[in-house]
Amino acid sequence: MMTPRLAIRAMAGCVLALSAGCMSSQPAAVGPRSEDMSMDQLAQTDFNRTVTLEIRDNLNSLYTLLDKLYRRNPREWRKAGMPDQPTAVVRVRTMIETRTPPPGLHGLRDIQILAVSLDPAYPRDRVAAFIYGLADTLIVAHNDKTRMYLSDVLDGQLIYNAARNVEAAAWLLASRRDVRGQPLLLANEMSPTAINLSFEREFGAIIGRLDLIANLLGENARRVGINYAQGLLFFNFLPVR
Repeated sequence: MMTPRLAIRAMAGCVLALSAGCMSSQPAAVGPRSEDMSMDQLAQTDFNRTVTLEIRDNLNSLYTLLDKLYRRNPREWRKAGMPDQPTAVVRVRTMIETRTPPPGLHGLRDIQILAVSLDPAYPRDRVAAFIYGLADTLIVAHNDKTRMYLSDVLDGQLIYNAARNVEAAAWLLASRRDVRGQPLLLANEMSPTAINLSFEREFGAIIGRLDLIANLLGENARRVGINYAQGLLFFNFLPVR
């Protein structure tokens, strides 16, 4: 017969085993993602690095949305004649990285492509056009660049405008319908059997990053004047030895 002390030890062992099992089944925490050192970073200020990481993470968020939208809307990649969903994802990523618009949209850019993608009459791969339009909008707002250097000067208003465009695109994605009253693209899902708000969270992350950079650009411009005034107010001789 098991004594009370042995029973307590056995129960404690079971609790520890169950705890270990639960911990091992959870995904590992993901920390901040940086980059390996490269020569071009010598031509970047701290703020250049911040903006470079922002546009990198925002494009990665768009690639996540691309994958999710294709999974929920397989008819779209089939319109483009793709054999499967992974191939379709690679195709759109390549278009973004080479700045090559989807077929039929050459000559259009950024918000023009975004508007076409959300037109109920658009007959081609709507996911490709939507994600490409968003990506081009972000890149154009960053002076057509994805890496920033000392000579680059960004316009905070354009970054702010890009954030508002993403907000508008997310709202239109959730609300716009075709002639039959069906969503142009299936995204977030809220039903008695399932709740999926992952699209909304990803859009929110993109908007948050853009707004942060827009605010930092405004603060940088303000600090230039303040620093100059401080230099006059607290004048210091410069060392000569």
